[in-house]
Amino acid sequence: MLEDSGRLSKATVMADTTSSSKLEPQKRPPAVLSSTTVRVVSARPDLKDRLVLLWSRRELLFYLVRKELSTKYRNSTMGFAWSMLNPAFMLLVWYFVFDVVMHSVIPGFAVYLMSGLLAWNLFVSSIMQSTTAVIENASIVQKVAFPREILALAKVGQALVFFALQFIVLACAIAIIGTTPDYRAIWLLLLAIVTLIIFTSALAILLSALNVFYRDIQHFVEVATFAWFFGAPIVYSYVSTMAPGLARRHLTWLYFSDPMASIVLAFQRVLYGSISPMGPHGIVKVLPDRSLAWYGSMVGIFFVFSIFLFLISLIVFGRLEPNFAEEL
Repeated sequence: MLEDSGRLSKATVMADTTSSSKLEPQKRPPAVLSSTTVRVVSARPDLKDRLVLLWSRRELLFYLVRKELSTKYRNSTMGFAWSMLNPAFMLLVWYFVFDVVMHSVIPGFAVYLMSGLLAWNLFVSSIMQSTTAVIENASIVQKVAFPREILALAKVGQALVFFALQFIVLACAIAIIGTTPDYRAIWLLLLAIVTLIIFTSALAILLSALNVFYRDIQHFVEVATFAWFFGAPIVYSYVSTMAPGLARRHLTWLYFSDPMASIVLAFQRVLYGSISPMGPHGIVKVLPDRSLAWYGSMVGIFFVFSIFLFLISLIVFGRLEPNFAEEL
């Protein structure tokens, strides 16, 4: 696939050379140069063309995802089995620590935690890996002509495969532990997953381009994602922990301005299933007691925002891409 892109690049260069030689002006007497500065700008495809180009190179994207997966488990005896064994083992530890030993006030806390981590792991692993995607493939970027956004999207695709495997583990845990998902809200889960993918892809493309010029970004992302983790209700209940204090200070809107907070709550609303389950000491308020339409509207707002951010990321990437080879 990369060889095909290389041949396409060479053909494009030859075509440009031929056309330029035909249009070369005849020699003229020397003229007095004006003081006007002439800037040569390379032609870049507009936003629509970039989207069409990305879609036409989707086979290259699939190839890079497969390459990333095969590289990760190269020389590993168990291979992809580790992608399911790791979350299964962690889920078992969480269940033993929080439900058996500590007797968490949230019934089925292991499922509640895993429901939130399912969304978070897809997001953070994609962002962490895609930030350095262009730099890690500097040799390819300098030699082969292809839409470089695919390098960042391949990292998202790899994380999406692990997301699917972790989802299978969570589904098995739900069946074993005995919690009941809200099957009526499957549409909400699908909306949350699509929103999460678009939002993650937008940040992946944007950060991969900016990191070429500002290498501190990759270190900033590590710190920012660690702090961001506690902004989403993954290890705590929003209703019992955050909601009262935010309401007193009229800052509820600030909390829900975080896309990941709404996405994580949507995952928990569907997969955990219970808004106020019965605990050992009575009813425990875990999730916001709102209708499915409220959850859907919160995620829907960020669905629109994520599409807008994705388009902006493509524009920024396109403006910065011509200087990648020089910086790398």
